Amino acid sequence: MTPSTTRLLARTTSKFSSLYHRPDQQCIRAFSRTCLRQQDEKPPAPTPSLLTKLALDSRLRPGQAQKNTAQSNMSDIKNILAQNTISRVLGQTSSSSESILSGPSGDTEDLGPAHEPFHFHIYAHKHNTHITVTKPNRGAIVSLSAGNIGFKKSKRGSYDAAFQLCAYVLDKLNQGGWHRKITALEVVLRGFGAGREAATKVLLGNEGRLLRPLIKRVSDSTRLKFGGTRSPRPRRLG
Repeated sequence: MTPSTTRLLARTTSKFSSLYHRPDQQCIRAFSRTCLRQQDEKPPAPTPSLLTKLALDSRLRPGQAQKNTAQSNMSDIKNILAQNTISRVLGQTSSSSESILSGPSGDTEDLGPAHEPFHFHIYAHKHNTHITVTKPNRGAIVSLSAGNIGFKKSKRGSYDAAFQLCAYVLDKLNQGGWHRKITALEVVLRGFGAGREAATKVLLGNEGRLLRPLIKRVSDSTRLKFGGTRSPRPRRLG
């Protein structure tokens, strides 16, 4: 290697060393202390703005309003029950309890024409007994058969089943307060089963004491056949 080449390499090395000059230890220590100080110093929590507060209030208001509404409804119900209890003790009927029974609007139910009576239908055949109580507008109040109160198979057509069925229907009507709403009652009999006489006994007995004064007419709507198809052969036992 010639002296000129050696001098050229020395100049080049000095240039690169000046470009990639490493900082001294004091600079590194000072830089690290600054970073640690910045990490230790946490920024203060931002204060919620007015819009954020309004948004939170709007989120909380519906639930709070529902809670307040439920509390007010419970207090109203308690007041109504207390007034109803006091009126029962005094033998009076409170207007608040009447408004609850009549509905939210306070309008009475349209039962139908005033000249039409209520109907007590008794359909008794040899297999079962059906009782239906209807309003003057022909809407059914209660409709039950002996099978609905627990009688099965051949027991549904018995006298005892019809007796218990009619007593159950009258008890349901009395519990619903229909003996106060019924002004006139028509008993409609159909069929010649055991339930025909049983229902008549119940209406004339102690169970029908509230509805018996309201009965204005008793009619029979048993179907009669004029000619028609041939009847089945009579059943022969023994």
